[in-house]
Amino acid sequence: MSTDRIEYLRSKLAQYPDFPKKGILFEDIMPIFSDPKAFGILVDLLVELIQKQFKEIDVIVGLEARGFLFGPTLALRLNAGFVPVRKPNKLPGDLATITFKKEYAEDAFAMQKSSIKPSQRVLIVDDILATGGTALAADELIMQLNGNLLGHVFLMELDFLEGRKRLKAPTFTLFSGQSEAPEGSEFA
Repeated sequence: MSTDRIEYLRSKLAQYPDFPKKGILFEDIMPIFSDPKAFGILVDLLVELIQKQFKEIDVIVGLEARGFLFGPTLALRLNAGFVPVRKPNKLPGDLATITFKKEYAEDAFAMQKSSIKPSQRVLIVDDILATGGTALAADELIMQLNGNLLGHVFLMELDFLEGRKRLKAPTFTLFSGQSEAPEGSEFA
């Protein structure tokens, strides 16, 4: 993977101290998506990473909400299906659900039971790996549906939170974010 391309993406990120609450340094990836060149580079790098790590993928699972920004594009490029994992009351039909704890509160996820067939090879994508709570919940949903969880791919990881230690499958990121907790945060 090209260091120049990764640094270009990194230059597009914005940081917001004390958002959404005091002591959090928020990493904003949205500027990447407003720049067609940066978005193209992001997709190319993720496709390269995924093809290097995984032989065959049947389904890309994108986590609400920022996993939806690039998950469908990756699925299209990798000739895989795309399945969203949503918050409660956002999907119709027979659902698999799970409740989990996040950095800031308790939450829940749902997935249509018909969206993943037994033994399908599944890759989870999302923007940032923090504590691992949302990704772990998605792992559990995929296992409820008897999918074959291949791994996780994130744009960025907040290393100091050690979220990857909680996950049940190989985990890959394009780049690391914060290596230590912001001063004054509850994690410091």
